[in-house]
Amino acid sequence: MAGTAGTALDAVDAVDGAAMRAWARVALHAMAAARAEIDALNVFPVADGDTGTNLYLTLEAAHGALEQLPPGSDLATTVRTLARGALVGARGNSGIILSQLFRGIAGTLAAEAGRETTSANADLLAEALRSATDSAYAAVVTPVEGTMLSVARGAADAAAAEPHRDVVPVVLAAAAGARDALARTPSQLDALARAGVVDAGGRGLVVLLDALAAVVTRTPLPAAAAEPVVAPVAEPAGGAYEVMYLLDAADGDVPALRAVLAGLGDSVVVVGGDGLWSVHLHTDDAGAAVEAGLATGRPHRLRIAALHDTAAAARAVLVVAEGPGLAALLEQAGAHPIDLPAGARLAADDLLALAAGAAELVLLCDAVQVVALEEAVRRVRRSGLRAAVVPLRSPVQAVAAVAVHDPSRGFDDDVVAMTAAAGHMRWGALTAGGRALVEGEPVPLRAGSAEVAALELAERMLSGGGELVTLLLGAGAGAALGEAVRAGLARAHPEVETVVHPGGQPGALLLVGVE
Repeated sequence: MAGTAGTALDAVDAVDGAAMRAWARVALHAMAAARAEIDALNVFPVADGDTGTNLYLTLEAAHGALEQLPPGSDLATTVRTLARGALVGARGNSGIILSQLFRGIAGTLAAEAGRETTSANADLLAEALRSATDSAYAAVVTPVEGTMLSVARGAADAAAAEPHRDVVPVVLAAAAGARDALARTPSQLDALARAGVVDAGGRGLVVLLDALAAVVTRTPLPAAAAEPVVAPVAEPAGGAYEVMYLLDAADGDVPALRAVLAGLGDSVVVVGGDGLWSVHLHTDDAGAAVEAGLATGRPHRLRIAALHDTAAAARAVLVVAEGPGLAALLEQAGAHPIDLPAGARLAADDLLALAAGAAELVLLCDAVQVVALEEAVRRVRRSGLRAAVVPLRSPVQAVAAVAVHDPSRGFDDDVVAMTAAAGHMRWGALTAGGRALVEGEPVPLRAGSAEVAALELAERMLSGGGELVTLLLGAGAGAALGEAVRAGLARAHPEVETVVHPGGQPGALLLVGVE
């Protein structure tokens, strides 16, 4: 960063590549602290409680791209890398608009840097903010006031109007202008006024500009909200699905694509350039949205998500579990099942996306997966979420753990209760090949039918006592198997309650849990 260290308004006279990298780093930490608060504000265009998470993931992608640059990279290289990283990693409506704001900034600063300028002065920064705002408005097919677009314009207007043409006062003016514009958003957008909140994306932009102000003044960031403010849920707009993809396409073909997508839904944003574009829209016809991309170029990194009209719970419970029956059972109990294919690994951004809108995350997974997920969980914690892992030895233990989940309890108490419930359940399995396992160890059974073997396994597990038996029917089992075991246990152990659920686990006829 050019200039002399200090906090006086004239301490920094220009911003260079190192300062831009510092901005990305500070902004990422600030967004992690504000993520839950911003998620809770999210009521427009869809009240799905993920704006803070999407902005964080987009910033993380941009920051990650900068981390690949060698130290001392010049301003032009730095801002172009920042913009491209955000474009490729953009998440959600807010993330894709943020990526275009970065692209607008990069277009101005990199062009000037190409004229032998290694840093940006106050006038150039103000010009970059104006360019960012104009490019973001142009990328949105139907711009709406009262959103982060309005906040971006408020920042650009304030930067242009600041009479003291030094970097620090111009940046401080931009941040103040953004805050003023944010305060006006409820008067511009009925959905915000009805919910009694400011715009979530605009709040995120204020966080970014406050981070830039902290960098140029070398002062601490403003404190984040201590607790997220849960907004009333507004009625959602638009279609049933959010569709996003990257698109390799000629720049001249993009206006026609925008027109086609505008006829398919709303919240249509197409950003990028130089042959690489990022596409976002809300639509009822996800297939048609993808086909429009295919007709224009080569879509890749496709993401389609169902939109919901309710925000996520304050505490998200995610369970890595195979089997459609078990997934349905866990959903009914308030958990979010994750069907992870064999050999696949969960990344931190997957966990953050699944927990969007939540301030706390509890992940239930096989004990073997815990080690593989350690780094992802650490990154989730760095994003600002409280996170804990409950290890499982068998999918049936997830049923016991989720059954005692109580979101009204304190986080630590809830995690302890779920961990204890899973750990206290003895578990066994009858494989599709007829092998019996108790706590992972093979046990011999008398020869006979699957019904006979399953009943013998359950009775053997009850020899150590128990009040409740949970049976999960595997993919190869019919309802008759569960009924045979239930009836047999009712005769031999009338004091024991037996519940039978379709599980659908591949490779297993039956999973047994005893509590």
